[in-house]
Parts: sequence; structure tokens; C-alpha cells
Amino acid sequence: MIITKYIILSIIQGFTEPLPISSSGHLKIFETILYNKYIPDMNFEIVVNFGSLLGIMFFYRKKIINIIYDFLSYIKSKDKKYKNNFDYGIKIIIGSIPVGLIGLFIKDILEEYSSIKLVGISLIITSFFLYLIKDKIGYKNKEHMSYLDAFIIGLYQVFALIPGISRSGATITGCMNQNLTREAALNYSFMLYIPVSLAGLIVSIKDINLSTILYPYSICIIVSAIITYFSTKLFINIMKNGKLIYFVIYCLISGLFVFFCI
Repeated sequence: MIITKYIILSIIQGFTEPLPISSSGHLKIFETILYNKYIPDMNFEIVVNFGSLLGIMFFYRKKIINIIYDFLSYIKSKDKKYKNNFDYGIKIIIGSIPVGLIGLFIKDILEEYSSIKLVGISLIITSFFLYLIKDKIGYKNKEHMSYLDAFIIGLYQVFALIPGISRSGATITGCMNQNLTREAALNYSFMLYIPVSLAGLIVSIKDINLSTILYPYSICIIVSAIITYFSTKLFINIMKNGKLIYFVIYCLISGLFVFFCI
């Protein structure tokens, strides 16, 4: 029964992580609906997020390798052919700073006041964010994005510390409001996820019970990684076709349902 529960939740995590509908919020919703109460399981949350991280890193593996290679090559040689990806790497670092710093101070507060009603309100807020950019088409590619743009987008990511506020939704809203193209917004949003998720894993790894990690959590990592990979492909296709209105409607209806019915 426990393994079935965790596989179901791993599928939910994997499917919702790339989408602008909040994976943390949906885990809390389904825990509440299926099991009548939300019981935080630090081991589980850490490993399924690690699974999602693996799925996204595998999807973007070529871009990640190119960015790292060019970043290190520019530091070593100062060759201008590596400059674009070096600058992009700096922008990823800058965009990751706000959530890293602020998260250290408010993480415990958010956990203390987290509730299913807060998730409902946050989903409604996410719906509003997405509505503001649903028809927006930017003009900046990654080369034209400034360091200030990167920092402002990073501030948007701070909102995702609140359960129910979608991380991808918040960062893509920030990207589009800074006039990035849809493709540039998607790529930068997912690039920001990687260092933040890695940092969270490193900070939380001390909480993992190694005696229980092999089974059933190893299965959860695999399930979450595979589902995340395909969900990322789905979201990119929807975003490129300008169909964010689907997520606007979904988050609004889900938020109202959670707030008034759960």
C-alpha cells in the first residue's frame, strides 16, 4: 500500500514539476484528498524532487554541457567564442541568488504557516500571473537579456517558496515581463531550476534516512524522472503554441476548489 501511494505521488510530482501549476501544491492537495491529511515526509520530497531534477537535466543535457564547457573555457582562455555562454552562466547564477538568500530566512516561517487553504490561494495567484502573460510575445533572446533582467526574474522565483505558487509559472512570468521570447523564457526558467534544486538537495541531504532510500524511494526517483522528462516536452509544445490560457483556467478552478471544498 505504501509503495502504491508513493508511486502515485511520484507521478503527480513528475507531471506537475515542469508545468506552471505547482508541484509542491499538488503533492499537498493529493495527500489531503487521498489520505485525509498531509504528512510531511522529508525523504520522499527530497527524492522525488531529485527525480525531477534528473529528468530536466537529461532533457537539457546538451545545453547544460555546452554552457558548462564554454563557461570554463572562457575563464581559462578568454576566447570570445565562449563569451555568450559564459555570460549566460553568470545570468543563471544571478537569477538564483534571490531565492537562495531569501529562502534561508523565510523557509521555516513558510513551513510553519503552510496549509491547504494557502495552496488554494496561491494557485489563484498563479492563475493571475499567467493571465498577465498569456498573449505576450517578447523580443529578447538570451544574449539580449541583461544582468538586471536576470536578477528581476530571480526575484519572481522567490514567490515560488510559497506552496501553491508555481516556480516555472513565476519565473516564466518574470521572463515574459522582461520581454524575453517564449523560447528564451522556457530555457532560462528551466536553467534556474537546476541550481536551486541542487542547492535544496545538498542542504536537505542530511535529512535523508539512508536505510530507507533504496526501496521504495529508488523507484520513486525513476518514476519522477521519466514523467518529468515527458511533461517538460509537453509544456514546451504548449508554451510555444501560446496556449497558456489552459493553465490560467486550470489554476483558477483548482485554487477555488481547494480553498472552498477541501
